[in-house]
Amino acid sequence: MTEKEKMLNGELYMGSDPVLSSEHLRSLKLWREFNSVSPEDKERKLEILKKLCPNQGTNVWISGPFYCDYGYNIHFGNNIYINFNCTILDVNKVTIGNDVLIGPSVEIYTAAHPMDWEERATRIEYGKPVTIGNNVWIGGNTTICPGVTIGDRSVIGAGSVVTKDIPEDVVAAGNPARVIRHLK
Repeated sequence: MTEKEKMLNGELYMGSDPVLSSEHLRSLKLWREFNSVSPEDKERKLEILKKLCPNQGTNVWISGPFYCDYGYNIHFGNNIYINFNCTILDVNKVTIGNDVLIGPSVEIYTAAHPMDWEERATRIEYGKPVTIGNNVWIGGNTTICPGVTIGDRSVIGAGSVVTKDIPEDVVAAGNPARVIRHLK
């Protein structure tokens, strides 16, 4: 099994693998170009975004700067707005549903490292998928950790650290994020 296959399967893998390093460099070049294009040149920004993140629905807009590991592991639904300074570490699949609003300085992580220091010292890593449901609003400066699912129609309060799944139709906030109100 290749290192890329291991990465995509959520198994331990070496990120320094030549294939993954090459794909990561491609992503770095594309998001650097995306971030340098004038916001007035919307067509060019969308063209670059489609190369960087080819798995997307319609009406996806990211107000740069935007950063990601690979781009191809990010799956955008329709009607997505991501505000300034978003980072998505997509070593595993990130699914963002339809009609999602993501505030400024949000970080979405699928990448993780072993807890055992000797294993971690080898620079081996793994990833767990992140899923954000439909009609979700993620407040600014939120961190979403590996393996988390956020249910449809939920709201994540600004500054939260989401370490566990959040159900549908709730407001969750804090560090770690916890349900503070039901919406229905």
